Amino acid sequence: MSPKDVSSSGKSASGAFTPARILVLVIAVLSIVFIAENTKRVEVRLIVPLVTAPLYVWLVVMFVAGMACGAYVFRRRAK
Repeated sequence: MSPKDVSSSGKSASGAFTPARILVLVIAVLSIVFIAENTKRVEVRLIVPLVTAPLYVWLVVMFVAGMACGAYVFRRRAK
């Protein structure tokens, strides 16, 4: 009997709730809670000016900057 002939009697991972989708959903919910809890305004010095914005805005800005740098490095490395 070849491996293709064997059928699995268990549920497949191609359903609506795969482990990866559940993980993404949990991370999304935690992100929303984090944003809701961190609305306090903070001051950040950007070389010379002092800028005030909610903490989550600065964290999102730094996350996007990190993703852009990472994408640039990995794109350049792939060529």
